[in-house]
Amino acid sequence: MTRGRRPVDPSRPTGEQVLASAPVVAGVAGARLSRRLFLALTGAGTLGLFLRGAASAPIAVAAIPGGTLHPDSIRRFVTPLLVPPVMPRSGVVRRTGGPNIDTYEISMRQFRQQVLPVGLPATTVWGYGPESSRRGRGPLLHSAPSFTIEAKWNRPVRVTWINGLVDDRGGALPHLLPVDPTLHWANPPGGLTGRDSRPTFTSTPGPYTGPVPIVTHVHGAVDVADDSDGYAEAWYLPDDPTIPSDYARTGRWYDFFAARAQAQYGAPWAPGTATFQYPNRQRAATIWYHDHTLGMTRLNVYTGPAGFYLIRGGPDGDDAVRDARTGQPAVLPGPAPREGEPFPPRRTHFEIPLAIQDRAFDTDGSLFYPDSRAFFDEFAGPFIPASDVSPIWNPEFFGNTIIVNGATWPFMDVQQRRYRFRLLNGCDSRFLILDFSGIPEVDVWQIGSDGGFLEAPVPVTAALGNRVLLGPAERADVIVDFTRVPVGSFVLGNVGPDEPFGGGEPVDDFDVADRTSTGQVMQFRVGPAADLDPTTPPEFLVLPPISPLADPSVIRRLALLEEMSTIHDGPSAALLGIVAGDPAKGAAMGEARMWSDALTETPQVGAVEVWEFYNGTADAHPIHLHDVMFEVVDRQDLVPPPEPMVMAMAEGGHASHAVFQLAPGSQPRPPEPGERGWKDTVIAYPGQVTRVRMRFGTAGQYVWHCHILSHEDNEMMRPFGVGLPGGYGPEPMDHQGGH
Repeated sequence: MTRGRRPVDPSRPTGEQVLASAPVVAGVAGARLSRRLFLALTGAGTLGLFLRGAASAPIAVAAIPGGTLHPDSIRRFVTPLLVPPVMPRSGVVRRTGGPNIDTYEISMRQFRQQVLPVGLPATTVWGYGPESSRRGRGPLLHSAPSFTIEAKWNRPVRVTWINGLVDDRGGALPHLLPVDPTLHWANPPGGLTGRDSRPTFTSTPGPYTGPVPIVTHVHGAVDVADDSDGYAEAWYLPDDPTIPSDYARTGRWYDFFAARAQAQYGAPWAPGTATFQYPNRQRAATIWYHDHTLGMTRLNVYTGPAGFYLIRGGPDGDDAVRDARTGQPAVLPGPAPREGEPFPPRRTHFEIPLAIQDRAFDTDGSLFYPDSRAFFDEFAGPFIPASDVSPIWNPEFFGNTIIVNGATWPFMDVQQRRYRFRLLNGCDSRFLILDFSGIPEVDVWQIGSDGGFLEAPVPVTAALGNRVLLGPAERADVIVDFTRVPVGSFVLGNVGPDEPFGGGEPVDDFDVADRTSTGQVMQFRVGPAADLDPTTPPEFLVLPPISPLADPSVIRRLALLEEMSTIHDGPSAALLGIVAGDPAKGAAMGEARMWSDALTETPQVGAVEVWEFYNGTADAHPIHLHDVMFEVVDRQDLVPPPEPMVMAMAEGGHASHAVFQLAPGSQPRPPEPGERGWKDTVIAYPGQVTRVRMRFGTAGQYVWHCHILSHEDNEMMRPFGVGLPGGYGPEPMDHQGGH
């Protein structure tokens, strides 16, 4: 089940069963625990550990560090699951000689939402919402997560994304969370010459408190022009005339892309907005949208702005699924929410998107996020400029509560019949291993992944121990059959770790999530079916065929690295790079590249390439490429290095190095069953090379990156150019040059 490792043995006790027999520490409400201390405590193999004071009395320790609101203070399973409504369209552009275009006006705003159960304070969050509705259909509400965009295959969608992060008087709001200005980030106060850079300081700065830049990326959208992809340097501030005149109001690529969009779509970009167009010519799929601002994605997404974007129809959509018993169209669980439904809806939905995220809170209901590197590993400085360690950035972040569709630990009333859930891991750093084994007699099948239907249904219950692994940003389309589940209440579990994931099996290779908090996701309250279930049993589904790509014209060898601090035993950045040489022929050097370094990946339009990701770190990384879907080819073991793969960067340099070599006698392993379809995010395991194959269909400048958002924000993201002419970009420059 866990990819690249041995399969789950269903006869083994689950992590929850093991922990149930261990002493459990009931944490003190409001206790904060550093990451290093937490890892030291949990390294012994269970979470049942105590610290002792002077009188040798047990001192309870919070299971996972967080804010002043302890998870034990949050009631479980008292909030009904919210099913996100469908985003109302603002209009339709009617065309001759081509499909009509659905248009939307969507803003990001700040508001209060009851994320915690009623009785606890509401939480100030950000979220997307419609600014207008065609013919008054649909609610004009902002929410986190946000409404679902329902797109039709081969019918374009045009969205005007509005930065509405202003107060009631139109003044720009500051960030809800601490912004580290020492990273390579948007940097509005740097002005036109200093934006999109890593600033220099004479003393350690505090957090940035100015207006917030945003830019939206539809994750999984294919063949989108680069002006509409949500490029990290195409951000923009809200339209507030009081913003200081020496601030940059837009990112370096914004004006360049605005001119291209005007020429292509006739859609001018007003101040504080950007208008993007999505062709929707790809397979029907579960994709999603979220902020993608340079150096701030982790913070902006954590406050709430994200939502599902579902592409329906076409030759590979639901209508193409057949029933093997009859050869006729199969019946999948439905209906799903639809545009214009009343809110709350009057009908029962059997196809439901589930966005699973982790968060932490303070007792006033506010979101907690670390304001110091000390939270991660107790390092209290010196920081930049006296060292190479940023004062606020944390290498990873794990919240101590789970939220589903915007509420902590909700419940859902279900009937004894089949449901279709579109699952999304929307966490910063947490890998989820969703565990259905606490639901007796349930039968789970995976039918799709990031890019639509798999080649065949995967029997999760029968073959994978009732578990579904999702790295950050990965999706799974599953059918959960409650037909034989007895009437009662049952919990969907999580046996992924409360720390960085490196592969392997729960309990054997890592401690599972805290069974009283992050080990629980949501509750299903099972009742009798109201009617006969007309849907096709998953074992009889014949999914649309997947046509493999042609042989590659280019193989690119790429490195995943980590920069270790020169003064502190901890990371100062996460990095991507290239591999110089062929690890199949001997030792090859991995060389790091920074975000601002010259492009090293420059495929041609129409080219089929294989990219090989050599992981030289101790963690698994979910690697995401923009504007393409890919096939997972295989994985293969590397020679364990005689010394740590990750070395500190030379003083004043930009190169971190690692040595890679294929393990002698190792054989490539095929993709896992749930990966045998189109993907846009793949887990690259430590000590392995992970290979993917894709075709590049659209010219432009895009990015590839780790989707652990804390890594992406600190150098683990690189641009790549497809079929670019010389001088392409926002200012005269060689397109192979830096930014």
